[in-house]
Amino acid sequence: MSILVNRVAKKMIASFPKLLVAALALCGAAAILSAQEPDSPPPQTPSPDATPTKTPKPAGRGVPSLDPRGAQDQSPDKDWQPDTMPITGLQAPTVGNQDLRHSYIVPGFQYSSTIQNQQLGATSSSSSGGWYANHFLGANLSLVQQWVRSQLTINYSGGGFLTSESGQSNGWYQQLAFAQTFNWRRWQMQILDQFSYLPESQFGFGGGTGLSLPGISGPLGPSTPPIGGSVSPNQNNFAAVGPQYNNSTVAQLTYQTSPRSSITVGGSYGLSRYTEAGNVNSNTYVGNLGYNYQLTKEDSIGVFYRFSAYHFDTSARPIGDQVISLVYERRITRRIALQLEGGPDITTHTDLLGVQQRSISASGGANLRYSFHRGDVSAAYSHSVSSGGGLLTGSTMDQVTFNATKPIGRAWSLQANAGFARNHTLSDTSSSQTTGFNSIFAGGGISRAIGRDTNLSFAYQARIQQQSLSNCSGTGCSSSYTQSSIVVNLQWHTRPFVLR
Repeated sequence: MSILVNRVAKKMIASFPKLLVAALALCGAAAILSAQEPDSPPPQTPSPDATPTKTPKPAGRGVPSLDPRGAQDQSPDKDWQPDTMPITGLQAPTVGNQDLRHSYIVPGFQYSSTIQNQQLGATSSSSSGGWYANHFLGANLSLVQQWVRSQLTINYSGGGFLTSESGQSNGWYQQLAFAQTFNWRRWQMQILDQFSYLPESQFGFGGGTGLSLPGISGPLGPSTPPIGGSVSPNQNNFAAVGPQYNNSTVAQLTYQTSPRSSITVGGSYGLSRYTEAGNVNSNTYVGNLGYNYQLTKEDSIGVFYRFSAYHFDTSARPIGDQVISLVYERRITRRIALQLEGGPDITTHTDLLGVQQRSISASGGANLRYSFHRGDVSAAYSHSVSSGGGLLTGSTMDQVTFNATKPIGRAWSLQANAGFARNHTLSDTSSSQTTGFNSIFAGGGISRAIGRDTNLSFAYQARIQQQSLSNCSGTGCSSSYTQSSIVVNLQWHTRPFVLR
């Protein structure tokens, strides 16, 4: 027995160098695979619609990464996920969003004070004169819930405000951004909702501080896909005074017909309401059908047909609008999202004599979001038919917005924002009279992070209302005016509570 044991031991010792070399080779191969796939999940039983692992990856995809694993492959940064929304859909493009990796909920607290020299829509003759303040006190909430093939994000802010202006009542404010996304092998579905109830126009509200957006500010505030500006009802007339609320709901379905192409179908419903008499309430219905084609990994083109119907509480004459538009988009995750679109616009409405009028014009827009190492810039322009902004029963709208942020050091950050909106009555052959409103805001501010949980910001903003009136009976139909405001905003939130 001892002789047999000695022979076996000698053979093991003799073969040890070979075993050592094989072990080192296996460790090296494992290290290479681990470096290539740092976040690979543990093996799971493949689902019926799982993509075969041996299928070669195409050069581009019509809707990039409908499969979540494809999104990870195409992302140049493991901490970011690319924007997979169709370019002919009802949402605005983004540079992607941070891969948060966990489901969590973050509650917070917010205090803000807006110090103004007069109310929106008020002239020097109608205002009580002097400066006054609105004090906003409320709660914030951000939630992210992720599953294997779907994600839910919610951002909410709400509470009450107190005013020192005589003749103006205290009240409430609410803002909500909701997004539910489902991803399958060839299908993608989105349900989006954006709601606001504010004491004044949403256009430029909050001066670019945390008061202007729902949810928690900073990296813990998950981004929700923004609804396109030409789709949601517009409330960009400063002359439409008083509390007002706005809601837009979008449902959208995309089917990938080939590795490079896809078809998108969707619809939305929006409403715009005002609590004071004299303003015009409206309902907006939108149907959308688009075709997307990806030229390269970064460049895409598409074409869409969109029908919009505008209904008003004060008028039995709805407006119909049809647009056929070509779209070009360039996306580089975490860096740039550029979208250009344009095409003919056919508008149908009934004039004051009951005669149906049809006009053909142009519709288009541009949307840019650019992110660099030390800042972000976004700008958007749209020319389209809209609901009228609360004072007109339909209008031709031109709108431009701009926003820029730049960090200074580790705690400070600068921001600047500006906007211009022009609402002009639709052409009416029964009358040469027209009505136009120009709304302008511009400002900037500075913010400082205090630890990980608190942010303090200061901003100044000027709002200018220019009116060209010839047939107006709504509230606020008066001479032009300028409002100056100073905004102080303080936000605090808890540490995130991890759900999974």
